[in-house]
Amino acid sequence: MSQSSSQEPSAAVGPRVRPVPAVTRSIAILRLLGRGGAPMTLKAISQELEMVTSTCLHILRVLVEEGLVKVDAGTKRYSLGVGMLTLARSVIESSPFPTLVQPVLDKLSSAANVTAIGVEVAGADHMVVLALSRSTAPFRLHVDVGSRFPALISATGRLVAAFSDLTDKELERRFKALRWDQAPEFAAWKADVEAVRRDGYSMDRNNYINGVVVIAVPVLNSQNRMTHSLVAAGLAEQLDDARAHALAKDLQAEAHTLSQLLSARS
Repeated sequence: MSQSSSQEPSAAVGPRVRPVPAVTRSIAILRLLGRGGAPMTLKAISQELEMVTSTCLHILRVLVEEGLVKVDAGTKRYSLGVGMLTLARSVIESSPFPTLVQPVLDKLSSAANVTAIGVEVAGADHMVVLALSRSTAPFRLHVDVGSRFPALISATGRLVAAFSDLTDKELERRFKALRWDQAPEFAAWKADVEAVRRDGYSMDRNNYINGVVVIAVPVLNSQNRMTHSLVAAGLAEQLDDARAHALAKDLQAEAHTLSQLLSARS
């Protein structure tokens, strides 16, 4: 789950969002520093984001003042600051999902030797990884806690589409912006979305990542709306159809329990 894709907001869905350039640029800087890992110079940041250098510097100074970014006095390189940890901890503490889902993921990962992931669905635009447990299989998904992905990608994306109110036209527009190893035809993908409504789970075999099976099930709130997803990913040669469907049933049982626990706490 290492791919991402920028998607334009839909004018037909949700409230109109008035552009606030300073906020958008600040977020872009934080995401860039978070993706790269290595500290970056002002010039590198401004060039990467195609931002006027003076504007970039003013924003960086504010972010440094707020503790969200730090700058090495000697090298003049910027990196994320410890203030980000405070924000991240507040998010985790305000949601019981990461705490509740972690033992579930550990159990699933150990029993089936898959990478198990807990995802929050952030509307129809993005999903965010909140927890994960890695497998011992000889492959690695490029995913970490905090990773963001387009909401309609892979197996979880089919769930999002099935539980959303997006029109077919809007779904197709967003679908065409996605990046896959082996992209399915939109008609086939739509048929998969319909199957999700019938079966209650989704499966992506070789589409998102060639040689990998990704299985996802929804976690619902008290209004029966999808808020999170349980995801399992393993090698296609390891997860034949019988094993994959059996794992999907296990995921569904765990998701049902999680849905009840989260609804009781809301």
